[in-house]
Amino acid sequence: MAKVLATLRNHWKKSTFGACLLGWGGHWLYGKHCDNLLRRAACQEAQAFGNQLIPATMPLKKATVFLNPAACKGKAGSLFEKNAAPILHLSGLDVTVVKTDYEGQAKKLLELMENTDLIIIAGGDGTVQELRANVNLLSSCVQAAFSKIPIGFIPLGKTCTLSHTLFPESTSQVQHITNATLAILKGETVPLDVLQIKGEKEQPVFAVSGLRWGSYRDAGVKASK
Repeated sequence: MAKVLATLRNHWKKSTFGACLLGWGGHWLYGKHCDNLLRRAACQEAQAFGNQLIPATMPLKKATVFLNPAACKGKAGSLFEKNAAPILHLSGLDVTVVKTDYEGQAKKLLELMENTDLIIIAGGDGTVQELRANVNLLSSCVQAAFSKIPIGFIPLGKTCTLSHTLFPESTSQVQHITNATLAILKGETVPLDVLQIKGEKEQPVFAVSGLRWGSYRDAGVKASK
């Protein structure tokens, strides 16, 4: 024991670095363990919805997911498949995932989309803004049909302002995703104000959780990088 203490004292820099590395590794493993527990609990809760009996003549409830794979620096797809997709499938929903590859594609997909009972936006704040704006730009008859369809949101962006507004009790990204997905299954709704800004020539801009422009917006973009 004395020899070990002497070695630690003589190599205190390496010992300090090793202790810090060990502490960080333990904290990282504990975080992964907590995330797995959250996923397991959410899947068990979703399974209860999937086990509910429905009449043979009743069709499955259809959900269309608009997934922006570019969110969270390209990690949104894996985040969705790992944290949200199992919950949706276990709940018994007929899930259709539509990936948006470029800006403006969502409007075309909305116009061509078949009947659905639920629309789910999976992405960041920008994805929410785009889908909300495109719904308002649809023809009046199509827009009237969409006004009756509930819209859910699964936060997959690196910084989702809307998610922190809807789920302030969530402390991790996995918890934000699982809580949002379960809220969709439970049919929990929250009224949100939408700000519409119209220019003389350009298309209107819609804001849900906040509005940033000019130097303030540019500084925020640079800070995120």
